[in-house]
Amino acid sequence: MAFNMDPKKCPMPTQDPNVRNKNFNEVALGYTAEMAVNEAKRCIHCKNKPCVEGCPVGIKIPDFIAQVAEGNFEAAYQIISEDSSLPAVCGRVCPQESQCEGRCTRGIKNEAVGIGRLERFVADWHRENVHTDPVVPAPNGHKVAVIGAGPAGLTAAGDLAKMGYKVTVYEALHVAGGVLMYGIPEFRLPKAIVQQEIDGLKAIGVDFECNMVIGKVLTVDELMGQYGYEAVFIGSGAGLPRFMGIPGESLKGVYSANEFLTRSNLMKAYRPDSKTPIYVGKSVAVVGGGNVAMDAARSALRLGAEKVYIVYRRGMEELPARKEEIEHAEEEGIIFKTLTNPVEILADDNGFVRAITCIQMELGEPDASGRRRPVEIPGSEFTLEMDTVIMSLGTSPNPLLRSTTPGLETNKHGCIVTGGEAGDTSREGVYAGGDAVTGAATVIKAMGAGKAAAKAIDEYIKSKANA
Repeated sequence: MAFNMDPKKCPMPTQDPNVRNKNFNEVALGYTAEMAVNEAKRCIHCKNKPCVEGCPVGIKIPDFIAQVAEGNFEAAYQIISEDSSLPAVCGRVCPQESQCEGRCTRGIKNEAVGIGRLERFVADWHRENVHTDPVVPAPNGHKVAVIGAGPAGLTAAGDLAKMGYKVTVYEALHVAGGVLMYGIPEFRLPKAIVQQEIDGLKAIGVDFECNMVIGKVLTVDELMGQYGYEAVFIGSGAGLPRFMGIPGESLKGVYSANEFLTRSNLMKAYRPDSKTPIYVGKSVAVVGGGNVAMDAARSALRLGAEKVYIVYRRGMEELPARKEEIEHAEEEGIIFKTLTNPVEILADDNGFVRAITCIQMELGEPDASGRRRPVEIPGSEFTLEMDTVIMSLGTSPNPLLRSTTPGLETNKHGCIVTGGEAGDTSREGVYAGGDAVTGAATVIKAMGAGKAAAKAIDEYIKSKANA
């Protein structure tokens, strides 16, 4: 096979920025088959496979890329599926630049191979062209409960089901998917794609029980007692929003990013007939600089705001969001007010947001995270007229599970304490992973945790059966 030594990866076709910032259709349009084959030929198949080391779920990346290069797209999909339950999702939302592509040898002197784009292409090709029913694994006579139908829970459920376990996933919301459904906008991750991945798990025998708030409707002890589950995996995420504690945060028109995105993504606030509409007004400020902040800002623009600001206390170089998301936001007209921090939200006569008072910042010495610490510049306060403020400052786990599960150890941040990558908790037979353990992190890291926990649960149940 002839290699493609083009120094740059094949560009991803996208909607025009001035068109897409007014609709919720997917921004990236995906590779054609010809683009995918040409991009796959950029892989030089290193002996040490550094890209695999960078993948939290260990996808055999050079192997699937080799199949794409030969035009064997279904074979490529089967290789990916050995290690990932959600390839169409990962190909869209994983931070490949800091994981698989960040280790790519081609990326040392040129651009890395577009691994994420190829994974997306393969998953989409399979979805559109293969319609055979999957093989249902033979049952092994054991059953496991999974709490939370987000990336960690879905991955654990899928891996356990493939091993023959009877798996039931308990989800608090009315649909499965977790953050994939309520947190990530349609224009980045179409919900029909998430649903198809979930339907694939149902097809191999995974059961889903929605509207089931574990800790309220049932407890972990009840699941392991009267319901007879031999192990429980907790993948309940981190949905409790954080706020700044500044004056005015309780005003009408102040949202957490979680509420704002849930209304838009899950409750379809962008539809004219929505029962949970969002008032955004003309000007919106999103406080924060991560991927969630970009999602909220870009959603606000599509919901009709004329001006949307990202207000972030560090500089552009320190923004934690993916480079691609920042570039897309800039193209769409989002205004970045960096080295800026809100100190007060001001009200109008009716208790709605009228403006925010901010102070300018400068970067001082590095803090514990290694980033330069933002320091206020005295006397630099200024006011921005604003109709809506969205706080995107991170999240922590909901306290419900830890407060209703005796003996389940958590840390000062409310995260479940585990013994390591296997996800074993202080309660025998109870495992945990994803944001419930780490706090808010990436989809792929949660999937990696679900995968490791599934392996550990299998070993635990087998050891008990053989004791």
